[in-house]
Amino acid sequence: MSKIILTPAQRKVHRAEAHHLSPVVMIGNDGLSAAVKKETNAALNAHGLIKIRVLGDDRVVREEMYQTLAEELSAAPIQHIGKLLVLWRPILEIKKERSEDDDRMAGPRDFKVLKYSSRGGQRPEVKTLRVLGNQRLTQGGKVKRAQPKQTSVKKRSQT
Repeated sequence: MSKIILTPAQRKVHRAEAHHLSPVVMIGNDGLSAAVKKETNAALNAHGLIKIRVLGDDRVVREEMYQTLAEELSAAPIQHIGKLLVLWRPILEIKKERSEDDDRMAGPRDFKVLKYSSRGGQRPEVKTLRVLGNQRLTQGGKVKRAQPKQTSVKKRSQT
């Protein structure tokens, strides 16, 4: 896999976006293991732009890890400051196939309505009302049916 090459302007934008991020992956003294690569790949898939903290003190080893991660995970190296590494990879959009259930409307809903009596000393009466998809509940606790949207005669003749 090859790493993504960005222009300096694009890198600057991603650097600004990464400023407030916290490190998602930490690389310990064991270095770049398979588990670290797997976790970094999962973080890139989920977030796109991530920070990585390296606990080792050797700058040459950190730079080598930075370039290795960018190459193997096909990510763009954004920034390397001290022990922080910033990588970016575009998030792939997963296309979900539409099913027949996506076009369905919401089913009936049950609401509890309190109806207060005209006398002050009695408890309010609790009623459970079922509201269908084409109905709505008014403030007074009554169920009203949705009416079709009115169109003018002029618009009806055009269609």
